[in-house]
Amino acid sequence: MTDWIRVARIEDLPPGNRCVVDVDGVEVAVFNLNGDYCAIEDVCTHDGGELSSGEIEGEEIVCPRHGARFNLRTGAVTAPPAYTAVACLPVRVVAGWVEVRDDRWD
Repeated sequence: MTDWIRVARIEDLPPGNRCVVDVDGVEVAVFNLNGDYCAIEDVCTHDGGELSSGEIEGEEIVCPRHGARFNLRTGAVTAPPAYTAVACLPVRVVAGWVEVRDDRWD
């Protein structure tokens, strides 16, 4: 898939908030980090649990199940028990909408 998908109006995703959307059958968590938007696949690479309900600390999310940490901008693991990065999706803002694109398979 290479099309951009509208996921939220910017006023519905204020700084510090997140939303989870289905993007072609994949759960994607979209975050507003003080006006910068990031999107990751909503799955911990350690055990497959969801990430979106975890605590956000700076630019990291802490997995609510076992404490693995991921950088929200890059998907990189920043603390075990996970060792594999989480997938990031490109994000843009157009005409007041936050949009994501899943181009992992292009």
